[in-house]
Amino acid sequence: MKKIAVQMGLNPIKDYLSEEGYIVKEFDNRKKNAGNFLNKYDAVVVTGGNQNVMGVDETISSVPIIDANGMTGEEVKIQIEKR
Repeated sequence: MKKIAVQMGLNPIKDYLSEEGYIVKEFDNRKKNAGNFLNKYDAVVVTGGNQNVMGVDETISSVPIIDANGMTGEEVKIQIEKR
């Protein structure tokens, strides 16, 4: 079972992924800099509010980052499964 970190404010996506059987943990922007917090997940879903919001290059380069801006829960799930 995949563990997914979902940024706060993405409740419909969080709920959809939970219903689909994923283990979902919501996080806020303070967690993005908290050491290995996000490395514990199989994917990270963000709002895409600004470029490189997660500091991807330095922080969690091994974890797929999915920008959920304009996407449905189903579309996010498809992206998770592709990666």
